[in-house]
Amino acid sequence: MNRTRTILVTALVLAVLVAGCNRGGAGRRGLRGQASPNPIPTTAARETTVRATSTISGVVAPLLNVAITSSLSEPTDVVNVNEGDRIHTGEVLAVLDTADLQAQLAQAQATVVADQRTAESDDAKVAQTRYTATLNIGQGGNSVQSARAAVAQAQQNLTNDQANLARDRLLIANGYIAQQALEQQQTQVLNDQAALRNAQAALQSAILNQNVNGTANQGLQASNVASAVADARAAHAAVAQAQATVRQYQAEISRATIVSPIDGVVINRNLNPGEYPGSRTIFTLQRLDQVYAMLNASSSDTFAIPVGAPVSLVVAGTNSTTYTGKVVAVLGQVTPGSTNFTVKVLVTNADGRLQSGLPVTATASLPPVSGVGIPTTAFLDDTHTTIMIAQDNVVDVVAKTVHVRELGSDGTTSIVSGVKAGQQVVSNGQLGLSDGQSLAEE
Repeated sequence: MNRTRTILVTALVLAVLVAGCNRGGAGRRGLRGQASPNPIPTTAARETTVRATSTISGVVAPLLNVAITSSLSEPTDVVNVNEGDRIHTGEVLAVLDTADLQAQLAQAQATVVADQRTAESDDAKVAQTRYTATLNIGQGGNSVQSARAAVAQAQQNLTNDQANLARDRLLIANGYIAQQALEQQQTQVLNDQAALRNAQAALQSAILNQNVNGTANQGLQASNVASAVADARAAHAAVAQAQATVRQYQAEISRATIVSPIDGVVINRNLNPGEYPGSRTIFTLQRLDQVYAMLNASSSDTFAIPVGAPVSLVVAGTNSTTYTGKVVAVLGQVTPGSTNFTVKVLVTNADGRLQSGLPVTATASLPPVSGVGIPTTAFLDDTHTTIMIAQDNVVDVVAKTVHVRELGSDGTTSIVSGVKAGQQVVSNGQLGLSDGQSLAEE
């Protein structure tokens, strides 16, 4: 009887233990296999590409800002434009009175005519001096040759007459000729000697004259030619100076007609009829068919926004037309020591409504970034460096914090490093989950 009771008690305990084990297994399977009414949402990380944008603000600046002044001390005759007028290249903005300049121009032109006549006369003198020099040089050579011939002839006459004198002395000694004939011959020899001396003196004079006249390159005649040429050059220089004065007056008269150098808009008019321009700016013009958007950028923007990036912008606080442009420069510090930079965008202003100084908000398209993408809402912090993933610990799926680095974002999806494609990521990083917390809970 006692043995039977013992067997029944043992069987009852075993049944209770088996039932307990079965309930425990069913509970674990329920945690893994059945979703709670409100599970923590997760998303699988996946390979993707994002095309990020960066939104920054700034103001409109003109493509060109032209300040016009005038150095002329002339009164204003007429002003043709007012502030706000659209003007074109070459359009006459104002005209100054040039009556005194016209009178000075006429006087300068008359001086040119007079100086040109003087230059022409000096050119003729140069030609005349060259002819005279050639003649004198040639005649000097001929005179030397004639003088040498005369010396030779006188020497020959003297030689002949001296021979005759010697013969007459022999004849008179023998009584063949009279004393008078001998004396005549002696006189002839003396005359020949004088003639020779005169011929030699004439030769020396001719040689001296030839040396003084010189050649075409040196000597008196060359000097005369050089002097005439110098006078002609000075006369031509005077002509050139007078012509330069004429051109100066013509240029001043031309500048008296003030024209626009650009297509644009008159921003400021500071000149009225009768006024002298003085040293002030008389017109300010701006070219606005294209404008610059000068956007205030942070240091991170300067790294993210490349030159050439397309940009769309609107006037801040309005629902006006969207304008398009592209980044043409990323400029350095606005002020030394600051961390404020400028992104310069060239914008087409076809309708002309973008005026200098208007505040604008611009969105720049950044280069596409490819990699593992997660929802941007998954980040736990503002620095976008931590997220939570779903980790399977066999018994349950729990949250685990991991560190990542954001490589790019379009505001919805962020490309990160630090997780693999297919990894389940907690979609909302602001739920306040802690490491190890079950993702099946609310």
